[in-house]
Amino acid sequence: MSDSTSLILPEGKTPPRHIAIIMDGNNRWAKENRKAVLSGHKAGVNSVRAVIEGCIESGVEALTLFAFSSENWRRPALEVRGLMELFRIALDRETPKLLKNNIRLRIVGDKTRFSADLQKRIDKAETLTAGCTGLQLNIAANYGGQWDIANAARNIAQACMAGELVPEQIDAELFDRYTCLADLPKPDLCIRTAGEQRISNFLIWQFAYTEFYFSPLYWPDFGKLQVQEAIMDYCTRERRFGKTSEQLEADKE
Repeated sequence: MSDSTSLILPEGKTPPRHIAIIMDGNNRWAKENRKAVLSGHKAGVNSVRAVIEGCIESGVEALTLFAFSSENWRRPALEVRGLMELFRIALDRETPKLLKNNIRLRIVGDKTRFSADLQKRIDKAETLTAGCTGLQLNIAANYGGQWDIANAARNIAQACMAGELVPEQIDAELFDRYTCLADLPKPDLCIRTAGEQRISNFLIWQFAYTEFYFSPLYWPDFGKLQVQEAIMDYCTRERRFGKTSEQLEADKE
């Protein structure tokens, strides 16, 4: 990665602390370029590198990428096998670079469905980068927002059965502590590429007050410049969190 430089933001504005991205359009990119499907996914890896660099240069603290949803197992078996192999290769190849650049990697989702070998490589990558204090990079793999919520509910129920909690203690704040990425700020900005405008079962709980940015570009065509354009657009938004504009102005005084 290149030496980092700061993105110049409008006066009084700060970058999103946490960006979530739905990386869409790899298959369509491959078809339009008359390439094999996996070529689109491989090209998408280059976009991941560029976007990571753009986030670092912009002062973003956390980046969560939706790489493989719990529904993606329904895709053709050959494509799924290819994606798992690409995941393995990326872990081996990219982890040393993440470590060098002080980037912490976490894989979020139900990892039990992956092969034992892939689970071992995930554990190794997470362990190697656990002490990194720069960008927090989260890869959502075999992840679904409904799974996340159900998993949190299951763990809370188990805690109640064990006598560690009583139902009266359960509120939104407690529930949040049992969801994925609970230790990070909620996503300020969600970017989706390829022109689609839906969240596709991604971070449902965490997106309560997230700003959305939709790009018509396929993921392999989305890079550092584009993520920084999205950040600049985010800086034009007024985030009220239930308050009025007048209240926000009064809070500044």
